[in-house]
Amino acid sequence: MAEITVNETDQRRSTARILDVREDFEVAKGMIPGALNIPMGQLQARLGELDPAVPVIVVCHSGNRSAAVADALNGAGYLADTMAGGMTAWARTGLPTT
Repeated sequence: MAEITVNETDQRRSTARILDVREDFEVAKGMIPGALNIPMGQLQARLGELDPAVPVIVVCHSGNRSAAVADALNGAGYLADTMAGGMTAWARTGLPTT
């Protein structure tokens, strides 16, 4: 698993699936436009919503949960990276949220 920057994530949004693993109450504060929200605890049951042929960038609040999820996805045959600093870092840059 690679840890990528907010800017790298923004540049790859059109070619990778952004997976937001935060809980509903966290997502209510805003998420990356076009991201798929699957809370970390639901990932096993909803893994079929991800296309193994499409790279995944995993995002959470600060980067801790997303790193664990990216490792698990890589172990399951996906190509997954984590965004350093999570949505906290994304918000600091002023990039859009929905």
